[in-house]
Amino acid sequence: MLMGITQKALCLFLSTCLVSTVCLAQSKPDADSTTKKTQQLKQVEIRAIRASVDAPFAKRDISGADLEKQNLGADLPILLQYTPSAVTTSDAGAGVGYTSLRIRGTDATRINVTMNGIPMNDAEELAVYFVDLPDLASSTNSIQLQRGVGTSTNGAGAFGATISISNMQQPDTVGAIFNSSAGSFNTFKNTLQASSGMLKGGWQFDVRLSRISSDGYIQRATSDLRSMQFTAGWKASEKTWFHFVVLTGTEKTGQAWDGVVQDSLNTNRTYNELGLKSDGTFYKNQTDNYQQDYYQLFADHKFSPYITGHIGLFLTKGSGYYEEYHNQELLGSYGILNTTDTIPTDLIRQLWLNNIYYGSVFSLLYEKNKTQLTLGGAWTQFDNSSYGIIKWTQNGGVPNDYEWYLYNDHKNDINVYAKWQQRLGNNFILFADAQDRILNWYMGGFQYQPGLRLNKDYNFFNPKAGFTYLFNSKPGMRQKIYASTAVANREPVHDDFQVDPQQLPKPETLYDLEAGYEINKMKWSASANIYYMSYHDQLVLTGQLDSVGNAIHSNVANSYRAGIELQAAVSPAYWIRVQGNGTFSQNKISDFTEYLYDENYNVTAIPHGTTDISYSPDIIAAGTITLSPFRKLPHNQKLELSISDKYVSKQYLDNTSNNDRAIAAYNYCNILIHYAVKTWPFKEFGATLMLNNIFNQYYSNNGATYPSISQGSVQNSNYYFPQAGFNIMGGVSLKW
Repeated sequence: MLMGITQKALCLFLSTCLVSTVCLAQSKPDADSTTKKTQQLKQVEIRAIRASVDAPFAKRDISGADLEKQNLGADLPILLQYTPSAVTTSDAGAGVGYTSLRIRGTDATRINVTMNGIPMNDAEELAVYFVDLPDLASSTNSIQLQRGVGTSTNGAGAFGATISISNMQQPDTVGAIFNSSAGSFNTFKNTLQASSGMLKGGWQFDVRLSRISSDGYIQRATSDLRSMQFTAGWKASEKTWFHFVVLTGTEKTGQAWDGVVQDSLNTNRTYNELGLKSDGTFYKNQTDNYQQDYYQLFADHKFSPYITGHIGLFLTKGSGYYEEYHNQELLGSYGILNTTDTIPTDLIRQLWLNNIYYGSVFSLLYEKNKTQLTLGGAWTQFDNSSYGIIKWTQNGGVPNDYEWYLYNDHKNDINVYAKWQQRLGNNFILFADAQDRILNWYMGGFQYQPGLRLNKDYNFFNPKAGFTYLFNSKPGMRQKIYASTAVANREPVHDDFQVDPQQLPKPETLYDLEAGYEINKMKWSASANIYYMSYHDQLVLTGQLDSVGNAIHSNVANSYRAGIELQAAVSPAYWIRVQGNGTFSQNKISDFTEYLYDENYNVTAIPHGTTDISYSPDIIAAGTITLSPFRKLPHNQKLELSISDKYVSKQYLDNTSNNDRAIAAYNYCNILIHYAVKTWPFKEFGATLMLNNIFNQYYSNNGATYPSISQGSVQNSNYYFPQAGFNIMGGVSLKW
């Protein structure tokens, strides 16, 4: 099956490229297209999957310069915290280590992420772990964040948002940058970047080295993160470019992913129970260890004044493990049956992953007069080996370094998409987009069911369509309205299949309707976007457990997210700019049923009717005031003061709308002061001071709940992820 799909993918890829190139190349050039800059050639892979300025989708474009101002060590999701509908989380409580991002309440497993058009989502869990690529922001040129289904892209289906990262654009001049920052919780970041500029023969070379370390706010939530990026570019001619990117990251973090039990929030909100030994001390190597390496090779060629092609090859390797100490475990639950299997024992175990992800992406872009056509797609193959090792047992029930499970998975994924954008007259723009995605997934076992074998095939068709109308506005004003409809499909994650083979989960389907209005003037802008996202068979936690007590996702027939996203910005004077955004939404599941278990593993079904979707606040708002107060500074100096505030309303920890299982509403305020001067011997010297949570708010932005029935009554067991109170980061930047 895998070989057949692989051959089909390669044949489809080659034939599509050949036919499209020949057919499109026969068109005659027009005068306007010959004036396009060759710089666009380097961005074909980005333009193919991103929404254009007039595409009918909700989006935000973020430049590398915007990221640079606040990049003092926090992971990329934290740097996106003020974007519309965004809620960020941090296990360690200080923005370094394991962090994540939700958009419109949608979690990381439903957000499509690409880097230079290459899929980044883990093929099994469908999430992206930015901790594996520390300081990615330092080499990021731009990000487009599309909310909702958005345009077709590569990789896993976008079920709530798409994040497109570009990090291979190279400067044309020689230069170097050194950044160093330090702050609370022994947090340090050092980054060195160097660029050769354009050399003889059209070659360019760039390198970045980074290290970030932190003790974390939560106990033993340390981080030691290192990364390197090397980029080589070759301008073979005015029509042909090649790029080669190597990006590697290693992380060693102290585990803090369980959170803090609710009873400790008021007495010891930094308490971390992971690694607790029977004698009351904590295991010193309760850590997560992982390395991820990206290799990317791209070729871009301009076939004619209107046709540009792009092809990329990639290989991503990952390897690592987490080690943990467990109290009073029964060896029988590990499939080890002997005379001591009913006697609890302390043990140390490691859970390993070794995987390789490789494939190709391609796109052809045709632009002539008022027509834009894009044809693209990807073929990817994922191979993973997972195994667990019992390093030591207190009772000596098994030999040291005993392998207690081993399984191998293979996932083959093909997608092809076509996009059409047509301008009718000067004001009306039509957009159509269709994607076909075929995948085969062989699962050769699971952690707690190593003998279970599954082979699943999926074929997803994801169409999109919409329009944009541009108003005839006065000079200095731009207005438009837009509307779109889109369909997305998504397969379950790996662990969702660790159930009875007769009750396998179904894939999810999302129908997304979006409409909006935007106005931009010289001194102010405003926009409104309304959305309705209707889910069929969404996979959610219902309380159901598998045969060994692990929570599993189950399909719910109907659910939806509906809301309005508002944005505005005004600059009444040269020295002040005020901007803000707010999302107001309802997120509901129809006819939700909860399942609770008692001490004897008896299950009780509790109907709740219509409930709120977990981790989906009704209100998300952010605002920033930026001041440049000193007009009489010399022209080579710049001073900015930004005050930002974030508010997130109450979120539920599960899907029951139970106020006893909720994250309280919170808000926090940060201040950023940035000074830059152009003075010898530097091109620029910069200094930044960041004051986080200046009002010392005690809040949590994530959590989990594990309710059960004990002695006939419902008992709640809640865990939360407290965030740091007032803390400081400061840094300097030297540019040559």
